[in-house]
Amino acid sequence: MTFEEMRGQAVLEWEALKYGKVPIIRVGAASCGVAAGAEAVLAAIESELARRGIEAVVSRVGCIGLCYAEPIVDVTMPGQPGVSYGNVTAEMVPRIVWDHVINGDPCLDLALGMIRGNGHPAGAPELFDIPMLRPQSRVVLRNCGIIDPENMQHYLANFGYSGFARALTLMPEEVVDEVARARLRGREGLGFPTAEKLEACRAAPGEKKYVICNADEGDPGSFVNRTLLESDPHSVVEGMLIGAYAVGASEGYIYCRSDQALAVQRLRVAVQQMEERGLLGRDIFGSGFGFDVRVVEGAGGLVCLDDTALIARLEGRRAMPKGYPPGPAVSGLWGRPTVVNNAETWTNVAVILQRGSGWFRRYGTEASKGTKVFSLAGKVNRIGPIEVRLGTILSEVVYGIGGGIANGKRFKAVHVGGPLGGCLPSDFLNTPIDYEAMAAAGAMLGSSIIVLDEETCTLDLARNLLAFTQSESCGKCVPCRVGTTHMLRVLEGITRGQGKPDDIGQLQKLAQTVRDGSLCPLGQNAPNPVLTTMLYFRDEYEAHINEKRCPAGVCLMGVSGGPAPARLR
Repeated sequence: MTFEEMRGQAVLEWEALKYGKVPIIRVGAASCGVAAGAEAVLAAIESELARRGIEAVVSRVGCIGLCYAEPIVDVTMPGQPGVSYGNVTAEMVPRIVWDHVINGDPCLDLALGMIRGNGHPAGAPELFDIPMLRPQSRVVLRNCGIIDPENMQHYLANFGYSGFARALTLMPEEVVDEVARARLRGREGLGFPTAEKLEACRAAPGEKKYVICNADEGDPGSFVNRTLLESDPHSVVEGMLIGAYAVGASEGYIYCRSDQALAVQRLRVAVQQMEERGLLGRDIFGSGFGFDVRVVEGAGGLVCLDDTALIARLEGRRAMPKGYPPGPAVSGLWGRPTVVNNAETWTNVAVILQRGSGWFRRYGTEASKGTKVFSLAGKVNRIGPIEVRLGTILSEVVYGIGGGIANGKRFKAVHVGGPLGGCLPSDFLNTPIDYEAMAAAGAMLGSSIIVLDEETCTLDLARNLLAFTQSESCGKCVPCRVGTTHMLRVLEGITRGQGKPDDIGQLQKLAQTVRDGSLCPLGQNAPNPVLTTMLYFRDEYEAHINEKRCPAGVCLMGVSGGPAPARLR
């Protein structure tokens, strides 16, 4: 079967579903929905429909980004706009089925909004016009919460694999040029141009080459890669297919955390479907190009943010970085040319080939094109995965998308970039979210934005983040292994009321040593939370040290049973 025939069949099935004569009920069943009780709601829906003898299409979809409103249930009746219900419980299901499905009377008091369709009932906003979704630009997350992630036909019907089909009509170097014209930069946080990686690997000598997807974020506060794998896994693999064709790779690996069972399950289903439909294996669509993908599970680790550390883990060795040059594009997995990107970057590659580089460049700033997906969390009213144009200012995320500070508290800071990022005060709320602006402020782009209120102690935050990075250090570089341990000891002493006047200067010296003497991004950026809190919240450090007082009332000042001191390794 040709791609055109495959997609045509999928479109017919999608249209038959969309314009069919039976109700369509979709349940958000990503990790956030499941944790909130989506499986119980799904069981209640199926039971109620069976009890009343109602025929309907019931399916699981991924996360649409409204994690605060899970479980979410969408109900679409034939010829009518759909209604999205939030915070649904099993007890609410009989009413929704009776009122909406049987009597055609939507329960607007339970509705989040209306799904695009033929008009809206009075008093019900369009779903993508509600405050959290309206400011967003859904490029990477375009299918999340819309399609069944375990139904390849849904992906195909929504332009899925059209980017790969287009790539096969081009020469490999033309595919690289298209990504270069889009000016896509790696979404891992450091922003290295994606096309430069592809071109270096394409030009490297060698018959055997690899592409790798790092789906382990390492940041415990981020769930971007997990969301993509749970909600739209085919997008990730399509990007890898395109990258493999561009560089001449015949094999790819997707590295996932083994504890993210749902993401791994849906990814494996996607790979199996591709194998069965001829999108993986030898001579795909008669093009002469062949490619296979393996899903590898592991324990994860922040050090795997470094490509060479991830490669070491895939080779069965301890995850430790090695020096450059040569980089992975020349000598990577098993010494062969290799391209490593995360799930978000590969998804962007798929979008660029689907829609074109010119379309992609309409998003973002001059230096940072496209969009960026973040995990929005912390002391805001609305949390979840969000996607904004690069260049969007922080206040739009905190107040526009996040709905402001929860429980009427005052804004204190926003932490951008995860454990290796920086803590920024209110003076930076008008700062654009892009690679250069975040780096200039002392943060990094990363994949998480955590909002802090007045009850947060920035020293306690810095201590917690440093404790995590210190424990994640592979130990190869002495400045990182020993330096972060000493920094943590100093911070713990300050938060227990044992701080000394020269502690701030000591932390600054240690931070510089760690930065300058580390091989990989973990060590080079581990001091960021400490440096930014010292720079922007110095008064809090001085209160802890000079007055033996925690202004936020968080630290157990003078209590010897505080955090246990770190050990030198």
